[in-house]
Amino acid sequence: MLGLGIIGWIIIGGLAGWVASMIMKTNAQQGILLNIVVGIVGGLIGGFLLSLFDVDVKGFGLIFSFITCLAGACLLIWIVSMVRGRTKV
Repeated sequence: MLGLGIIGWIIIGGLAGWVASMIMKTNAQQGILLNIVVGIVGGLIGGFLLSLFDVDVKGFGLIFSFITCLAGACLLIWIVSMVRGRTKV
């Protein structure tokens, strides 16, 4: 991720996970550690999905990386909420 290393992944992932949890209205249920994990996993999901369309996330800078993490984190939260919703029925 643009040479930022593990600290960069944690910072970008944490911010993306936090913003995604606010967008998806799960912020009260998640702590900082879960926000970081959701953001990092969301970045992996977003990067994977973009690679299917031959889009290189590294070439577009920090803002695009953040948006990729954010979109992937929102998708992850949505999928988890759908799975949890189905298990309650």
